[in-house]
Amino acid sequence: MERSKVLSALSALAHESRLDLVRLLVPRGDEGMAAGDIARTLGLSASRLSFHLSALEQAGLIRSRRVSRNVIYSADLSGIGGAISYLLADCCMDHPQVLACCGASARHALHRVAEGDAAPRITDPESGTPDPDR
Repeated sequence: MERSKVLSALSALAHESRLDLVRLLVPRGDEGMAAGDIARTLGLSASRLSFHLSALEQAGLIRSRRVSRNVIYSADLSGIGGAISYLLADCCMDHPQVLACCGASARHALHRVAEGDAAPRITDPESGTPDPDR
């Protein structure tokens, strides 16, 4: 992956709503989610959501497709993986300590999924605590 693409991806992810968006879409795979459902889930206005979706799509982290009258968004897992791979291989030079931390996080995530917890952690914007309604 080119350096400019990675910088664009990292810049796009450096926003709370965009990170929540990626966390929401990744577990849904290629099925994705309609824009209106995303807005309701994350509590974003249509214009705000459109702004964030555009930034993530331009950065190669999500993709969209039209299904009848809906626009469905899904995570671009190769784009996300490419940015992470660049960080690990090119920036961190596969340093063993960095890889060990990544491995521990991956094992923890796999354990959560095995326990049936594949949902992203959406938090209440006012309190910062996990929102059970989302």
